[in-house]
Amino acid sequence: MDATQQGGEEPRGIGTHTVELVVAALVAAFGLTVLIGSWNLGSKWTSDGPGPGYFPFYIGLILTVSGAGIFLQALRRRRTDVFVDNEQLKQVLTVLVPAALYIGAVQVFGVYIASAVYIAVFMAVLGKFAWPKSIVAAVIIMGLFFMMFEVWFKVPLFKGAVNLLSFTGY
Repeated sequence: MDATQQGGEEPRGIGTHTVELVVAALVAAFGLTVLIGSWNLGSKWTSDGPGPGYFPFYIGLILTVSGAGIFLQALRRRRTDVFVDNEQLKQVLTVLVPAALYIGAVQVFGVYIASAVYIAVFMAVLGKFAWPKSIVAAVIIMGLFFMMFEVWFKVPLFKGAVNLLSFTGY
């Protein structure tokens, strides 16, 4: 039973129609990008056979036409159902936004520091653990990863533009 059948108000959020339009536009844009890139590589048939962009050109063409077709189809057919309600979207963004920030932090501070902060924040904020426990757990986990990769396996991981671990000699 949905909210309208229970006598409650209709759920609010992002509609399926909007999602269909956005995804179709993204597929078409991606296909167009592939088309242009493969055209620049050489998408024609050469004396030696197909050029380096020959097959990607047709894949891009298929994606562009498909995306445009889905977009037009979605424009003709108005759907009123909710794809994701506001509460569900909030839950997704609660994980997605910190993950995006983490990716940026890895570029600046490296894998170890960014991951330790990410683990501590997730434990404390989402897991409702005490901050001291979260910080200790994050430092221990990333310390073990540091020992495993840098010392034992001799596989250096990215340290970032600001290497806060330079004092370790790694």
